[in-house]
Parts: sequence; structure tokens; C-alpha cells
Amino acid sequence: MGALLAFSRTVDWLNERFGRVADYCVLAACLISAGNATVRYLLSFSTNGLLEIQWYLFGAVVLLGAPYTLKMNEHVRVDLVYMMLSPRGRLWVDTLGFVLILIPAGIYLTLLSWPFFWQAFVSDEVSQNAGGLILWPAKLLLPLGFGLLAIQGISELIKRVAALHGDITVETDYEKPLQ
Repeated sequence: MGALLAFSRTVDWLNERFGRVADYCVLAACLISAGNATVRYLLSFSTNGLLEIQWYLFGAVVLLGAPYTLKMNEHVRVDLVYMMLSPRGRLWVDTLGFVLILIPAGIYLTLLSWPFFWQAFVSDEVSQNAGGLILWPAKLLLPLGFGLLAIQGISELIKRVAALHGDITVETDYEKPLQ
């Protein structure tokens, strides 16, 4: 179990770094949006490239931030069921959810999105909008994000199994959203 927990720590470390990248993408998107609006109203100038880079950054926030959100135990759950369970019951729900849904879906979506990215990369696909950007960096976010989510799911599964065996403690408390 020690080697698996070391693997889990490595995956957690990796996704923390990608989570920080997602944080900076939020800042960059806000600055670009504000700059674009300012230039458009003051100088009557705009370009589709600035709009598209905001879309790319938003995609990066979602796809690179999701694995970090999972690591931080802040992902969406069915609160009505989960909140009524004991901590051990929550570990079992998480374990089954990772094995039956998250990991297979993450792997499937990674494999499904790889050709989508690869075709754009080898053809050097460019947006059809005037002043548009190359598309492969945005399309790369799909297999990268889903792949990171799948391996974070494996990391979380390792931690839940270790907790069920009593090797470690995993925080199962979940604060339901206020809205």
C-alpha cells in the first residue's frame, strides 16, 4: 500500500500544480477581457483572437481545475444521500463512484478526445474567424484535462481504499452548497 500511496501523493502534487495554472488562467482571462473592452471602447479596435484566447483560458480553468477540485473534495455530490451516511459509508460511496463512473468515464473521454486533438495538431487547424487562433492548444486541453481527472480519480480511490483498511484517515465531511 505504501507504493500506491506514494503514487497518490505524486498525482496530488501534479494536479495541485495544474490547479495553480487554472488559477492564473482566471486572472489572465479577466485581464484580457478588461483590456479588450478598454481598447474596443477607447480605440474602436478589437480582434477575434482576444475573444478566442478568453475561451481557451476558460476551457483551461474548467479542464485543469476539475482534477484539483476532486483532490480538494469539493466536487459535486448527491447531498441528500451522502450527508446521511456514516464516514465509512461515505468512503464506500466514493470508492464505488470512482470505480464505476469517474475513472472509466475519464479514461473513455481521454481516449475519445485524443484523435480530436491530434487531427487539429497535425493539420495545424486554425479558427475560421478572421484573426482567429490555432486550435490545437485548446483541443489539447480535452485529453489532458480528462486524463488528469482520471489519474486523480485513481489517486482518490487509493486513498479511500487505504482509509477503509485503516491505514490513513480521509476527511469525508462535505459542506453542501448554500444555493
